[in-house]
Amino acid sequence: MKRERFIIKVCGMRDPNNIAALSNTGVDWMGMIFYPKSKRFVSGMIEPDMEKKMQRVGVFVDEDIDNIEHFIKDYQLEIIQLHGSEDPGYCTNIKQLGVKVLKAFSVENSFDFSHCDPFIGHSDYFLFDTKGDLPGGNGVAFDWNILESYEGDTPFLISGGIDFHHVAALKKFQHPSWIGIDINSRFESEPAIKNIEKIKRFKHELFS
Repeated sequence: MKRERFIIKVCGMRDPNNIAALSNTGVDWMGMIFYPKSKRFVSGMIEPDMEKKMQRVGVFVDEDIDNIEHFIKDYQLEIIQLHGSEDPGYCTNIKQLGVKVLKAFSVENSFDFSHCDPFIGHSDYFLFDTKGDLPGGNGVAFDWNILESYEGDTPFLISGGIDFHHVAALKKFQHPSWIGIDINSRFESEPAIKNIEKIKRFKHELFS
């Protein structure tokens, strides 16, 4: 697998020291979850210049737009990931705040990719995650073969339980709109604390 243009996003970050360590791994995007029901919920401030090497992604679920605007300023967010029932107009309103939008879709084997069509032009990226009890962070992968049914041009990331045993499949997987992966729970020593050495090894195996 070539490294050029391929994005690795690590989500569920919260601890300043853990974030500082992650910034030295070559990871592209760092996600912080602002959903109170998540066990990785960010409730305190994080030093704004601690991870200049990574783009900051704020994860929200049906949040009030005015609140998101405050979070963008307080946490210097560059990408807003929407994991709820937000509609295309909501996405456009978020984009007008000067950030990019990553709209997440919960995928199962019977998922109809036409549900993505109304968001074309309103979302910069799509995230295809495994459908589970929670909006993300369920630690389970879905069958990536169903992504062959996605014929859109909006670039997408894959999420859901990605770990070392997926490396071979990731190297073989191809889709013209696929730009990256989102990893989280499989790389944690505890909720919101990532195993940095494990992430380094994973990256090495993925791109070797």
